[in-house]
Amino acid sequence: MTKNHLYRIYHPIRDYIFICIGTLIYGFGFNGFILSNEIVPGGVTGLCSLLFFATKIPVSLSYAVINVALLALAYKALGMRFMLNTIFGVVSLTFSLMFFEWLLGGRPVIEGEPFMSILIGGALCGTGLGIIFSSNGSTGGTDIIGAIIHKYRHISIGRTLLFCDFFIIGSSFFVFHSVDKIVFGFVEMFFNNYVLDKVLNANTQSVQFFIFTQKYDEIAERIIKDLGRGCTILDGRGGYTKEPVKVVVLLAKSRESISIFRLIKSIDHTAFISQSAVRGVYGEGFEPIR
Repeated sequence: MTKNHLYRIYHPIRDYIFICIGTLIYGFGFNGFILSNEIVPGGVTGLCSLLFFATKIPVSLSYAVINVALLALAYKALGMRFMLNTIFGVVSLTFSLMFFEWLLGGRPVIEGEPFMSILIGGALCGTGLGIIFSSNGSTGGTDIIGAIIHKYRHISIGRTLLFCDFFIIGSSFFVFHSVDKIVFGFVEMFFNNYVLDKVLNANTQSVQFFIFTQKYDEIAERIIKDLGRGCTILDGRGGYTKEPVKVVVLLAKSRESISIFRLIKSIDHTAFISQSAVRGVYGEGFEPIR
């Protein structure tokens, strides 16, 4: 079996495993800290929460039914490819919600601490979604609605999702008649999205260095030998002095920044260094191009 065949087998299996882990984390956070404290979050799980509080229909059941309908609509509007990228995450999350409904029996993990619960629940749900999305997965729901509206109305998916979340959380007033519940729902939504963003960017957060130094050869050699990173040496010319200058360009993970600064200082403490954040770096030594 060739390396390419192994690559094609390994990565989908790895993605499916991490999607399952992400949905388990989400299911625990949602049932143990959010639903059990009568908080309505955004998205389809929030809509299913409203149905649960109004009719006692289990969230896992309504979540599955709504997503089947949305997936059928997505197949007609967006095609099979979009559906296949979503269906595994939907099925996995449905079983996760069902499992923790049974395991926890609707009881909150922390009694009498609704604000602490939504922070913990939002962190867990955001972490779970971050793992799912970073593994090429999706949980369907309002993502499908956003994709369909974006296709036909050219309205951004992010704006559509935000509008849906505000509408769903705001609608909880008609069930609980409590402004506090709405505020808690918005706090959970923002904290969830904050953690989600941090998890998604954790693996791709990188830095770029421009190192101006006369000892470029020694620094480049040490970077390759000590840090295991490649680098590029560019030819430049000083704007003021008009003298030729060498510039070492280096891309690295943000956690390696301190080691890089120490390495440069140990060789040339007079070096001029520019460091900037990079949203994502893809290729050998970084994230694979998907």
